[in-house]
Amino acid sequence: IALCDILQSLFNSADVAVIGWFESRDAQAAVNSNGALIHLLIGLFTGLSVGVTVTIASRIGTQKTENVHSIVYTALIVAVICGLILSVIGISVAEFALSLMSTPSGVIGLATVYLRIYFAGMPFFLLYNFTAAILRSVGDSSKPLICLVISGICNVLLNFFFVAVLHMSVAGVALATVLSQGVSAVLGFYFLLHSDPVLRPKKGISRFQTKYIKDILKIGLPAGLQGVVFSVSNVIIQSSINSFGEAAMAGSGDAAYFETYIYFFVNAFAQATVTFIGQNFAAKAYARCRRIFLLTMLCALTISTVLSFVFTFGGKLFIRIYTQDEEVISFALIRMKYVLIWEMLPCFYELGGAALRGMKHAMLPTVFTIIGSCVFRILWIWTVFPLFSDHIATLFIVYPITWAITGLAMLVAWFVLSGKAIRSASKDTSPQNRTTES
Repeated sequence: IALCDILQSLFNSADVAVIGWFESRDAQAAVNSNGALIHLLIGLFTGLSVGVTVTIASRIGTQKTENVHSIVYTALIVAVICGLILSVIGISVAEFALSLMSTPSGVIGLATVYLRIYFAGMPFFLLYNFTAAILRSVGDSSKPLICLVISGICNVLLNFFFVAVLHMSVAGVALATVLSQGVSAVLGFYFLLHSDPVLRPKKGISRFQTKYIKDILKIGLPAGLQGVVFSVSNVIIQSSINSFGEAAMAGSGDAAYFETYIYFFVNAFAQATVTFIGQNFAAKAYARCRRIFLLTMLCALTISTVLSFVFTFGGKLFIRIYTQDEEVISFALIRMKYVLIWEMLPCFYELGGAALRGMKHAMLPTVFTIIGSCVFRILWIWTVFPLFSDHIATLFIVYPITWAITGLAMLVAWFVLSGKAIRSASKDTSPQNRTTES
């Protein structure tokens, strides 16, 4: 799962690298300035894929799989419709939204072009994400990886062709990303049609049913809202970063890619946590749920800590993959020093939130994220940052602070609620429960 996410991120990373090699600093800043806004607009819809995973996994856990094919059919239609809605929204608000973020005049034209082309491919993006979520609900993470290996290679080749050969600048890298997402969507749909018979939509039998949308929304909507709220604060922070100029925008964006690579490992174990706790919680194997959480947390913490130190201490070497501009590099190293080194902290709120969703406590992680990662960050921008507005590090340090606050709240909630579930199960001495636990 982590490799899938990393390859998907390489769509954008390859865009930035190629632009950095063949185009100007302004062009690279234009691509980097879109990240927070893209996540804001797609966050709600991609969160729905979590609802798909939990909805299917819980039915597998209780062995009620007779209507799973209709859930899959419904989810695919929702993906395409949401993709079309996102395309219209993204294309319509692109320039206005970038202007609200204080994007410099020398960058906003290129950034608007990139953003509009990128959002034209949203139906492909969501169709792949939903098919991947469906396959992962039964533990199949290899086929989504194959999709992204192939589409990732296509993206890199198309980037060089459109930028180095045709000199299409940001329009070229955006078009390469859209076409590559189309490849991953088609491959994902093909693999779904040739996957576990439980999942395959059945011609003439599978039905689009609103009751399944309600099940998906019950889990997915809070997850999506959490992503949106998280992105709102990041958009506000990005607006403040933009005030430091094109070099700061480019450097901060370049450093953020390494944070993203580490986060993908954290998110991968969070998805594993949702899937396995979702199945075991539905089967009332509560003690096993707690063991799963401890194992996934240990794995995520180990990998994220090691990578944080590797990327931070090799910072200048890694940043040169994206740029040779010394001013851009200097801003990137500042972000690495204050943010990247603490990238293990998201483990606590991501895996804690995933475990709570697996137990069908969907709103609690959203509430904690709104308070810890949105409200606190906005207050920081309004109160602390103006006092030290000459130092960009004042912006960056808010990330680890809010990660720690939100993570602590998630962990406390998880241990309290899982403890209640285990104590409740211990009172149930029925043969069915004893068999399930064993």
